[in-house]
Amino acid sequence: MTLATTDLARRPSLPGRIARSLPVVGPVIRDIEREADSLFYLFVIALTALVLAIKTWGLPALVLTAVGFVPVMFVILVILARP
Repeated sequence: MTLATTDLARRPSLPGRIARSLPVVGPVIRDIEREADSLFYLFVIALTALVLAIKTWGLPALVLTAVGFVPVMFVILVILARP
């Protein structure tokens, strides 16, 4: 295997390159690729932001978060229901 074929094998797809080029998402993706424990920090930050949003705006923040997770849960249920 030459250097050119290994470089092509590790090159991300077009959506992956687009996601890595975004200003906020790109550094997070690269950090998670380097160290998987960063995923837990990201989870804690998201949970803290949700708690602060609920504390600030109350029930509408909780409802909008639940509505936002409906497609995610739908995909999870479809994956689990596959034979």
